[in-house]
Amino acid sequence: MSEEAKNKSIDQASIEMLEKAAQENVRTVFDRAEKMKPCPIGGEGSCCSICAMGPCRVPLAKGKDETPEEHARRTGVCGATVETIAARNFVRKIAAGTASHSDHGRRVVETFKLMAEGKIKDFEVKDEQKLLKLALDLGVDVGDRSNNEIALDIAIICENEFGRQEGELVFIKSAPLKRQEIWRKLGVVPRGIDREVVELMHRTHMGVDQDYKSLMFQGTRAALADGWGGSMIATEIQDVMFGTPTPTLSEINLGVLKEDMVNIIIHGHEPALAEMLAVLSQDPELIKYAKSKGAKGLNLAGMCCTANEVMMRHGVPIAGNFLQQELAIITGAVDAMVVDVQCIMQGLQEVARCFHTKLITTDDRAHITGSTFMLFDELNAKESAKAIIKAGIDNYPNRGDNVRIPQIKTPLIAGFSHETINYLLGGLFRASYRPLNDNIINGRIRGVAGVVGCNNARTTHDSAHTLMIKELIKNDVLVLSTGCAAMAAGKAGLMLPEAAKEFCGPGLAEVCEAVGIPPVLHMGACIDNSRILIAATAMVKDGGLGDDISDLPAAGAAPEWMSEKAIAIGQYFVASGVYTVFGTNWPTLGSKEFTSHLFNDMEEMYGGKWAFEPDPIKAAHLMIEHIDKKRSALGIDKARERVLYDMEMRREIEAV
Repeated sequence: MSEEAKNKSIDQASIEMLEKAAQENVRTVFDRAEKMKPCPIGGEGSCCSICAMGPCRVPLAKGKDETPEEHARRTGVCGATVETIAARNFVRKIAAGTASHSDHGRRVVETFKLMAEGKIKDFEVKDEQKLLKLALDLGVDVGDRSNNEIALDIAIICENEFGRQEGELVFIKSAPLKRQEIWRKLGVVPRGIDREVVELMHRTHMGVDQDYKSLMFQGTRAALADGWGGSMIATEIQDVMFGTPTPTLSEINLGVLKEDMVNIIIHGHEPALAEMLAVLSQDPELIKYAKSKGAKGLNLAGMCCTANEVMMRHGVPIAGNFLQQELAIITGAVDAMVVDVQCIMQGLQEVARCFHTKLITTDDRAHITGSTFMLFDELNAKESAKAIIKAGIDNYPNRGDNVRIPQIKTPLIAGFSHETINYLLGGLFRASYRPLNDNIINGRIRGVAGVVGCNNARTTHDSAHTLMIKELIKNDVLVLSTGCAAMAAGKAGLMLPEAAKEFCGPGLAEVCEAVGIPPVLHMGACIDNSRILIAATAMVKDGGLGDDISDLPAAGAAPEWMSEKAIAIGQYFVASGVYTVFGTNWPTLGSKEFTSHLFNDMEEMYGGKWAFEPDPIKAAHLMIEHIDKKRSALGIDKARERVLYDMEMRREIEAV
């Protein structure tokens, strides 16, 4: 094992494939990152390319304090200050991230509406209870109406959220009342999802909004339109249509690929195609067809966030997270990689050309030069998915002898939706977060942390996620995780109940063993961070931990963040009252004033704030320090003596 490979990833399967790639002269994202050094000026947010008078580069002078005169000279050609430039760059990331998640939500709603209208026969309401709950939340009449009639009304309401021009998004009312009051007072309640993204892009055009605080108000409005709008809509509708996740045993890592079977990887973010592929991968007719080509069967595996979706609902194994997408092809065993939108590297096609793998794009919004385009048509979902699977099967005979699958995979339990956690803690008739709150109050659980986000080739793959999560659970902090961070935890064995005894502090271990849950709860894809918002709100509603999300002993982190979606997610958590730490790099360090606004002023405004710490252990302790501060504010920071009450003591309590 080379030192060079070990510096790129802590995952042994990935290291093995990196060595194979080096031997065969196949370039990967790791090689490109090593060769292409990041621009230090753009990296700190001090470069403006918005108009053709630029790009204007206004870097912070290194190694010395900046005088007021020097700072005043740091402007673009138009006079835009470094604060304005950094803020524009930051909020444009929010706009792009919100647009990505929300367009995902829009496509889900469109499919849901077609299903409700009877125009799609291959999908149906899978979770009737969630349908009815959603109807009640949205004010939809239930009565003796059919599921499809109810679903259509819900679809129309959700569809209107994207184009709404005034008023408030309906899911804002899901937040704690105090939080809603804060948003209304600050004027950041989203009116309509698309409106907030468009207005934010307009404000960042040359010569429009040139005050960093004003830009951040609109940035916050757009971010909230993501977390409490597009993302929440997507998660809720997906649960109704595909089923609400429940604890499911599966496996993760490149070892889930099978040498003697047709291997098809589904990669991307929108689950409609993945859902249909999961169903059809068990079709006897297609399995027979695979055998006719010389394979022993058909093996479907997931990659990136689509993997989380189909694993939670069907137990489909995960081949890997974001930085493993090229490495899966390098095994030589992937007959088709089927992709839709978001986090798909264009480098996949270059790697696929070195092997027999067929790269199949399926979404009209996301084409890749050189790939095979096969449109997934929701109106004919089954036939579209069947054609895609057959294309993968037909490619199996082209597989060469250069096959090497790492024999590394880890079992994990996923599927901890808000509803599942509620049930596990309280049972069928007393479903509640109260046991979690009680164990936070009595000190067995110190607090709760959301560790989410991408992988980033600028840091050691999976290392920051794993180190941070282990440090948190060692200190009795329960971890909720989504996206690629969740996959890193799964590969590290942290998503099994047995992990509590090995990795946790005594208090968290005791609770996990009593309930039978892992210390790291897999809550879904990156769009499912809305589940964490709902869980936090449920903790507030069940009492004992304050009256707002900002009162909770809780923190969030994205230690290996990469995408613009991560910035949107981070801002909607900050605006919801959560202390949020990012690692790897930070895109506003070129402006001390704007960075201070994010790292300090936000706390006064929203009760949550940003922080940056690339060292995952130090970042974990920043989160723990914040959790302890919140425990102290709640008056639950002192250990309480456990008293065994006898009958006389009980009578005294009852008499009082």
